[in-house]
Amino acid sequence: MLKKPLNPTWDLENIFPGGSGSPQFAAYLEELAAGIESLKAEVEALTPLSPAGAWEETIGQIQDTMARLRQAGAFISCLTAQDVTDTKAKLLSGQVRQIGAGFGTVLTMFDERLKHFSDEQWRVFISQPQFEGLAFALNERRARAGRRLDADRENLANDLAVDGYHAWSDMYYAVVGRINIEVEVEGAKKAVSPGQAANLLAHPDRDVRRQVFAKYEQAWEDNAELLSSCLNHIAGFRLSLYRHRGWDDVLSEPLEINRMSAQTLAAMWDTIAKGKAKLGQYFKAKADLMGIDQLAWYDLDAPLTLPSSARSEAQATMAYDQGAEFIVAQFERFDPYLAKFAAAALENRWVEAEDRPGKRAGGFCTSFPQSKQSRIFMTYSGTLSNVATLAHELGHAYHQHVMDGLPQLNQRYAMNVAETASTFAELLVADAAIQHAAAPEQRLILLDDKIQRTVAFFMNIHARFLFETRFYERRKQGLVSSEELNEMMLAAQREAYLDGLSQYHPYFWASKLHFYITGTPFYNFPYTFGYLFSLGIYARAQVEGPAFTDKYRALLRDTGRMRVEDLARKHLGVDLTRPDFWQDAVNLALADVDRFLAQITAG
Repeated sequence: MLKKPLNPTWDLENIFPGGSGSPQFAAYLEELAAGIESLKAEVEALTPLSPAGAWEETIGQIQDTMARLRQAGAFISCLTAQDVTDTKAKLLSGQVRQIGAGFGTVLTMFDERLKHFSDEQWRVFISQPQFEGLAFALNERRARAGRRLDADRENLANDLAVDGYHAWSDMYYAVVGRINIEVEVEGAKKAVSPGQAANLLAHPDRDVRRQVFAKYEQAWEDNAELLSSCLNHIAGFRLSLYRHRGWDDVLSEPLEINRMSAQTLAAMWDTIAKGKAKLGQYFKAKADLMGIDQLAWYDLDAPLTLPSSARSEAQATMAYDQGAEFIVAQFERFDPYLAKFAAAALENRWVEAEDRPGKRAGGFCTSFPQSKQSRIFMTYSGTLSNVATLAHELGHAYHQHVMDGLPQLNQRYAMNVAETASTFAELLVADAAIQHAAAPEQRLILLDDKIQRTVAFFMNIHARFLFETRFYERRKQGLVSSEELNEMMLAAQREAYLDGLSQYHPYFWASKLHFYITGTPFYNFPYTFGYLFSLGIYARAQVEGPAFTDKYRALLRDTGRMRVEDLARKHLGVDLTRPDFWQDAVNLALADVDRFLAQITAG
């Protein structure tokens, strides 16, 4: 099905040849910066009485600039991720951020001009044919502008953010990029990056996991003071801006960014909290199978150690080519169009998966709108978790693919629905693998891997959410020490995991880069939303069969031009502010625990 062998490194040369030394990219940035200056003058000239043609042209140029800036930002993300020692890329990152700040100023000016319309003028303006297709985006920008400071102060904040806000995020990446962790695996000592060490926490040997985790935790402790400074100052800047805007609730911005209500978020977490006790049964059963009294943090991603004399195929690692082939085969069962897309992405080297030092930790998918391509970054070591990550990121790429051709303003979907296609792709791979498992042992291991992700969404991410909301409230009173951060993280983990582990990860606040992302606040609950929303969509797909594929693409195409409650009402006929939808999704997720326990009983 796939051309072999696949190259596990991505190709950036057909985007901008020459990497961080690319003269084409340097020229591109110069042209982009000049275009933004020209655009600024056009926006300044706009008034509610300006001809519709002038507004239409300026909006078109804004969208073109959005695409060009996304193209540049995606390229920089790839360069800085593939080699944390690339100093030229870091300098370019600062340049792109500065250009982005300039464009942010232009957008603030544009939004300010939307505020100048009277309600009647706006009703007439937005009803014109050339703007009707952008009505949601323009209405949203006008409403959000009404909740912010005046243009001058917002522009000042944008300018100061480059060195007073985003720079702390850059500092985090710089510190983490210098961390090397000395570990011993199978008798050999080696230095690994934090990302590689995190992958080793899924090693089948518990002694290896325990030893790696101890050194992993020590590495974060050694850098705790620097990293706590980064976290404190990111939060401090954010809270100061909120205070000047008159925003008291730290969740106000992330909820608005994710186009969802507080009622929807509360309904989701309340339903999870009431139902996740069943995961405690899974913890106990897995500990029994592993011959231990209680799971520790470093056991959560571990493969099962079964008493069977023969290891199932699922327990073995999967080479990159094998994992890719597996994913494409499962996609094919749902939608040949999705499978064809994924195969092309893999064969055309859209994926950076090589397991080597010097790479950034974690994984992501970024899109190049002008090239109509995406790139996926991860470190693939052959675990089932890696296969799931690859499927997840291919889902992100597919989401962007089905939105290609829409106006840029209608492609700006929020993080919670951004996780829909990615999590849906994971579900396709996991469930198809379980269904076609050749042996009971294999089915048990695949169920375990799938439940691990439920644990992550219901417990790990809940711990992040609890920690971050409490941290921001505490940060309003002043700086928070690394010791207190540890205490807050431990309390959040114990609550989220129902006090079901023997050992936790107090330095998770330092190791999880999501806390240091300045572009998107509260990089946590959207994952759980996306997971459960995907389960609801997946259940609908199972009922409707192949006919659902077109509906699925239509739903994805609407993710950038609707609030989530409206999206769910239109495409699924459900009310997200009520517990019904969430309860059905939670029940579907926890049904895997019942299947897991039944499989153990059946032997």
